[in-house]
Amino acid sequence: MRRRATHVIFDMDGVLLDTEGLYTQATQQIVGRYGKTYDWSIKGNMIGRPAMDSARYLVDALALPISPESYLEERAVLFEELMPTAAEMPGARALTTALAARGIAMAVASSSSRVMFELKTIRHRDWFACFAAIVLGDDPRVRRGKPAPDIFLVTAEALGATPADCVVVEDAPAGLQAARAAGMRVVAVPDPGMDHARFGGADLMVASLADLEVDALLA
Repeated sequence: MRRRATHVIFDMDGVLLDTEGLYTQATQQIVGRYGKTYDWSIKGNMIGRPAMDSARYLVDALALPISPESYLEERAVLFEELMPTAAEMPGARALTTALAARGIAMAVASSSSRVMFELKTIRHRDWFACFAAIVLGDDPRVRRGKPAPDIFLVTAEALGATPADCVVVEDAPAGLQAARAAGMRVVAVPDPGMDHARFGGADLMVASLADLEVDALLA
C-alpha cells in the first residue's frame, strides 16, 4: 500500500484560475479573421503546453497565414485586458485553504511565463501567497515544457519533496503525461469539453475541485 502524498502541486490555468475561456476568446478573435474556428479539436492538443509549442501547432493545424511569433504577439496585447479578469475555479480556494489548515505544502507548476502569471493573479495575490513554491514555464531550470517532466521535478525539488510524495492536480493531457513521467500521482480535473478518455492515466478524475476532498486527494 502506497503512502499518502505529503505535497500537492497544482497546475494553474483551468485548475486554480478560470482562464481557459479567456484563451479561447483571444485566439478565436485572431483566427476568426482568417475564417477559422478554434474549437476543442485544436484546443485539446494545445492546453498545458509551452506557448511557442502551442502557437506552432495552432498555425500549422489551421493553416494560418501568420507566423507563430506574430500570433503570440497579437495574443499578448489581447491578454493584457483579458487576463486580469480571471476568476477562481469552483472549489479551488476552499481546497487550498483546507490543505493549508492541515499543514500540507503546496506549489504551482504552470507553463505560463512570469509576465502572464502576474497578469492572471493580479486580483489573487493574497491567495497565491499560500503556495510554498511557484515554478513557471520561463524558469531557466525548466529546460523542456510539458509533457516533459522537467517543471514537476523542479517544483518537487523546490518543495524539498521526492516525486513519490507529490500529487499533481492537472486539467490537460500534456500535464498528466508530465506528472507521470516525473513519477508523481495525478488527479485530473478535465474541462467538460475535453475527451475524458485522454485522462485514463490519472489516479483519480473529478469534475470540479469542489467535488474533491482532501483525504481523496492525498490518498
